[in-house]
Amino acid sequence: MSKTVGICVLIIIISLFGFSFFLNKQTTLDSTLPKNDIPITNVDTSSAPITNIKASFVIFTNGTFRIFTASMYHNLSPDIYIEASNPNIVHVKKAGATWNDFFSTLPFKLTSECLTTGTKETFCTGNRGTLKFYINGEQNNNVLSQEINEGDKLLVTFGNESDEVVRGQFDKIP
Repeated sequence: MSKTVGICVLIIIISLFGFSFFLNKQTTLDSTLPKNDIPITNVDTSSAPITNIKASFVIFTNGTFRIFTASMYHNLSPDIYIEASNPNIVHVKKAGATWNDFFSTLPFKLTSECLTTGTKETFCTGNRGTLKFYINGEQNNNVLSQEINEGDKLLVTFGNESDEVVRGQFDKIP
């Protein structure tokens, strides 16, 4: 019986030593971890500030007013978009967005020389007409690289229209 008691005491001592060692190791690990009272969150510091800018635009090709009522044009980006309720109003939610940023969200292509519509019609400066850009009443063929500002009015027009016709087109901008 004494041999059995001795083995049990030895097992208890080894168990206590192992348990003590484990607790000491866990405390050491916990003490090496950084303590923060502030919760860690994922913040994207590279994105531009949120804004709420509204601007407007119209596009004419050979005197035809282009409409953007088809759903394929609406709400295509959370940062800059048009809506079904008034598809000529641009909603800008990310500061610093340019006109090119906006047109790049739509299912067509627009450069300073060519417009390719959503139905794949192409209108390029050449013999059949000229692609022109007017921002707030002033002609500016570099407008695509400009930041969209509150209340901006953009006219994109292709054709051989007179200045008077262009002024009439500009009046169609909401």
